[in-house]
Amino acid sequence: MINETRIKLMTRMASYEAGDGKKNSAVARFFRSDYVSVQVIKAIICATIAYMIVFGAYIYYDFENFMANIYKMDLWDFAGKVLKYYVVFTVTYCVIVYIAFSVKYSRARKSLKRYFNNLKLLGTMYNNGTIDAKEEDLGETKVYEKSDGFDTLEISLPEDFNG
Repeated sequence: MINETRIKLMTRMASYEAGDGKKNSAVARFFRSDYVSVQVIKAIICATIAYMIVFGAYIYYDFENFMANIYKMDLWDFAGKVLKYYVVFTVTYCVIVYIAFSVKYSRARKSLKRYFNNLKLLGTMYNNGTIDAKEEDLGETKVYEKSDGFDTLEISLPEDFNG
């Protein structure tokens, strides 16, 4: 006899593997510090390129005024302001990236942990000879909708079920 609980569990797990599971597996291959560090380094490179583009556009837009006043301005003061704005922009962007990717990593690990717990539950259901068991024998089944796109199937097993 087909067990609906097991089918629901396997369907949700297969759906997760095809969708978010691939992304989360790629994230979880790394340690948290390694993953976030790589993302922050990428952010520094992107922020530098973006700042150079915006600064170049600013100079290009007001090039005539810039060239007329280049001998009148204090170049060290100008370079200090440019560097200060660059550091503030880059640090702010890196802090945002650090927070965002730390949250992404922890959500991916949590989601994968739920997936592996459901995988263990499914293996336990097969190993304990419940392949032909009726749904009533497995207790109540509850499905909770999760915000990360992975539904968890929570099953309260009977007391005589060893798992």
